[in-house]
Amino acid sequence: MRKNSIKNTRINMEIQKELSEIIRLEIKDPRIPPMTTVVSAQVTPDLKFCKAYISILGNEEAGKSAIEGLKSAEGYIRRELARRVNLRNTPEIKFILDQSIEYGVNMSRLIDEVNKDIKD
Repeated sequence: MRKNSIKNTRINMEIQKELSEIIRLEIKDPRIPPMTTVVSAQVTPDLKFCKAYISILGNEEAGKSAIEGLKSAEGYIRRELARRVNLRNTPEIKFILDQSIEYGVNMSRLIDEVNKDIKD
């Protein structure tokens, strides 16, 4: 696998920023909670596909319903992205639920519990 070029890194950052704004300000689906964050976006070098990693504040069921809502609004999101970002091809977007923040918080809590038991 090839390393990301500077151009690809800039495109990833721009797509992430625009996706975040579109989801936060323009999508009115009740399945998508207001605390939905685009953690990262990875566009392939040929600009055909994009993986958007989404983090949602809430339980696993809320995450699944939010991903369903984003998938149903994918056409609108892609059209808005094409209007905002001037690219040769507008990538097909695949939304992936990112649970790394939740995992980190859980691990931190477990470490704190172990440290508390050691101090006692």
